[in-house]
Amino acid sequence: MADRDEELRELAEAEIRKNQGSVEADPYRLTYHHMPPTGLMNDPNGWIQWNGTYHLFYQWLPFHTGHGAKFWGHRTSEDLIHWTEQTPALTPSEWFDKDGAFSGSAVVSDDQLHLFYTGNLDGDTGPEEEHQCAAVSVDGINFTKKGVVIERPEGYTSHFRDPKVWHHEGNWYMIVGAQTMDKQGQVLLYQSQDLENWEFIGPAAGSFRGPLKAFGYMWECPDLFPLNGRDVLIVSPQGLEPDGMDYANTYQSGFFTGTLDYDTGSFDHGAFRELDRGFEFYAPQTMEDEQGRRLLIGWMGVPDQEEEAHPTTANHWIHALTLPRELTWKDGRLMQSPAEELQAMRGPVLLHSSITIENDQKAVRGVEGRSIELNLEFEKLGDQFALEFYQYASLSYRKGVLTLSRPRLDEHSKTEFRRVRLEQPLNSLRIFVDTSSLEIFVNGGEEVFTSRIFPQPEEEHILFTSLGESTFSIEKWNLSGWTLEQG
Repeated sequence: MADRDEELRELAEAEIRKNQGSVEADPYRLTYHHMPPTGLMNDPNGWIQWNGTYHLFYQWLPFHTGHGAKFWGHRTSEDLIHWTEQTPALTPSEWFDKDGAFSGSAVVSDDQLHLFYTGNLDGDTGPEEEHQCAAVSVDGINFTKKGVVIERPEGYTSHFRDPKVWHHEGNWYMIVGAQTMDKQGQVLLYQSQDLENWEFIGPAAGSFRGPLKAFGYMWECPDLFPLNGRDVLIVSPQGLEPDGMDYANTYQSGFFTGTLDYDTGSFDHGAFRELDRGFEFYAPQTMEDEQGRRLLIGWMGVPDQEEEAHPTTANHWIHALTLPRELTWKDGRLMQSPAEELQAMRGPVLLHSSITIENDQKAVRGVEGRSIELNLEFEKLGDQFALEFYQYASLSYRKGVLTLSRPRLDEHSKTEFRRVRLEQPLNSLRIFVDTSSLEIFVNGGEEVFTSRIFPQPEEEHILFTSLGESTFSIEKWNLSGWTLEQG
């Protein structure tokens, strides 16, 4: 339906023009994170590098700040700093995706870029259904839809989405998030030799499989890849109940490590660990770039979690994506660190060595601003140490527990918390602030807190507090941000 596709593109462009002024004038607009040109942004999709160019696709609804019939937005970059907004790769224009071209992934084969995504039918005018669909491009910009390649197998509900495809020893493989008829989340494995004809192997992991009992009613956005001699399965399970400091958001994102048996299709794995301890993180996707790095980008949001309370909705946009992060394995831990290219945004460094605070709260000269990077190295910690950001959010460390707090988005008079108990004492913090976001990398990336923050726009002060005596050094950079041009 070329006519419908063109109509949707024109409507989206008109929506961008209509809201451009309010989006660009928003005091919470981000300077070095992906945010939508208008409307709603959610899951990163099709994250890949091809012939030296990074391609980042994303779930996008141009017409309002709620969820609905998603497009695939599309941005490209040579260096992760200078980006180009391309024409949307996919629109919900066909019978099989008319209610949304939902999340998926990208691979390269025969010098063509192949997209695999979920075509959504919401059930308003027929049965609710989700199919796995394909599209292909020879130039990486213009895509031709190939239609449905996989339909839902027997024994599963219509919650069947988010295909991730990879190549292994001469074959292509795909995992898809699914829900059994008794409302249990699983990940299903498929195999193909040609990216067109797919064989269902079976469930690779999920509730009541392997070591797990009930573990969520739906597993979204699966991603499976090798890392340092082990297989890592990232997944976003829905339906986990809070458990102490764990599973505090409405839905979680985390990972299992183990071994995928490609013959049987079974994934033998250990315990689940959350990838991020902040308020807003979901649906991450990884890829291996041409340097051999495993790079992750996540959605800086959580579905069904106070989305309507974000103040940016008044200016016709909501949500963003995280920084690109390199994943490594060190001392039995999955580590996350910001991609090294981001250092190109730094201005001159401000360095303070061996600052000591004892039973006091104080500012540190020059350590302020709303588009900055901080690096703290601790020599000594008192009974409690805390940073206060802009009279709004606080990060505190006490008795091995790191806590991030902020006002509730829907009820500002109340405070909400996210916590983690560190396996090692706190020794370093690397903090990225971007107007209305925080990304905090703890102890070299053994834990991460990602969150949106909405303090008063003019507030730039950061305060440091110690109960007892704390000594630390701090580096601070103003960040120039990155560029986004129209293709």
